[in-house]
Amino acid sequence: MLPIPVFVGYDPREAVAYHVCCNSIIRLATAPVAIVPLALNLMRDYQETHTDGSNTFVYSRFLVPYLMGYQGRAVFIDGDMVLQSDILELFDLLDDQHAVAVVKHDYQTRSAVKYLGNANHNYPRKNWSSVIVWNCGHVKNHVLTPDLVQHSTGSYLHRFGWLDDVNIGELPREWNWLPDELGANPAAKLLHYTLGTPCFAEYKSVPQADAWHQERRLAQHPS
Repeated sequence: MLPIPVFVGYDPREAVAYHVCCNSIIRLATAPVAIVPLALNLMRDYQETHTDGSNTFVYSRFLVPYLMGYQGRAVFIDGDMVLQSDILELFDLLDDQHAVAVVKHDYQTRSAVKYLGNANHNYPRKNWSSVIVWNCGHVKNHVLTPDLVQHSTGSYLHRFGWLDDVNIGELPREWNWLPDELGANPAAKLLHYTLGTPCFAEYKSVPQADAWHQERRLAQHPS
């Protein structure tokens, strides 16, 4: 079996979040995984020119099909997440007729500001792009070149403007659960601390922050 490609958003301002997220992936996986940090200093063919992002991987996530050579499947997840279940389960949820599969959130944020003082706006399809199972070979995804991503707006990319609705598959909500927005969910398979990872002091006690702190302890001091 080939390793499951998992692209994880990396921002040097919260590097600990990336490493804790990766630890949860590896710890719970039942198949080989190949974890790729989406760090801008590793992008040889892409120059980030957007100035409206709250993190450094806000646009590079749309390069995953390009980085995969427009072949196979891959998973993208933000770095401010902790897995509670096997990444293989998520990988297998994509129907090959779809170009992507996402959790189709429909909510209004409870906070106008998030981590590091970034503005937290409401917009259509908010957080859809924070977990993506990519069908990298789908013909619709072939338009996602470094040039297109570099020169496209956030609204176009994060709302999957290059796709028709029929191309967007739906994942169960448990695979992108927002405990700081929606409250605790013991059945969540992936916890997404979208307002701020518990590594930041002001978010250290958000709902289900204990899961993140426990994963950090396991990464630092495995039992």
